Amino acid sequence: MMDGVYRELPAPAPLRSVVRCRWLSVSGRDEHEHGKRIVPDGCLDLIAGGGRVFVAGPDTAAWRSEMPAGTRLHGIRFRPGHAPRVLGVPADELRDQRIDLADLWGARGRAFTERVLNSPAEMMEVAREPAAPDPVLDVVLARLDRGVPRVSAALTGLDLGARQFRRRFGAAVGYGPATYLRVARLQRAISLAEEVPDLATLAVGAGYADQAHLSRDCRELTGATPSVYFRSVQDRSVQDRGRPAALRSSA
Repeated sequence: MMDGVYRELPAPAPLRSVVRCRWLSVSGRDEHEHGKRIVPDGCLDLIAGGGRVFVAGPDTAAWRSEMPAGTRLHGIRFRPGHAPRVLGVPADELRDQRIDLADLWGARGRAFTERVLNSPAEMMEVAREPAAPDPVLDVVLARLDRGVPRVSAALTGLDLGARQFRRRFGAAVGYGPATYLRVARLQRAISLAEEVPDLATLAVGAGYADQAHLSRDCRELTGATPSVYFRSVQDRSVQDRGRPAALRSSA
């Protein structure tokens, strides 16, 4: 097996307020030899495979997944801010970590792990009965995702104590709103990279002040320069869709 497989599928309709997607990954030889770069996306994932069921993230920097070729992983990706409603653990306690569900839930986690390893579809059951949502948090996340220039703009018109809300935000998302804003900008850039011809245009489209701003955040969040990282994004698009990659630096 030379190339890995990664496929996202929609969550069941009743769970879409909590779960962004479910996904399947089969590692290829290249991932085994060089690792697969995973970049921050503001989400936590519940992952089953390799004899484990574990929680991943939220990440503040890129990390490399190194799995033997042919390893099959099943996952569910929670919407930002919603995983603690299901897991019963503040997201900031899970930041930049990979923790077995048995270590979070004890005997319940061990029993659930056995069920999921025998039947990965059972994983969705974890999201069936979450705690009540936080509507104000959802408003702030939506504004940050849409590209407000700063955190204060996301809080406009909301009756919030800034310091108290930052603690509330961190417990739900895993880090503060300023970090989430940077992650959301990067994710917008990733989504635009397939269609945008140069880095300066990409920076403006994603909400960066300029190309230098994009370069700084890209290096810190992905561990690579924009020209290298976004070329890899386009290369994946070429493999998936057979379209030419054309991103270039305008520096």
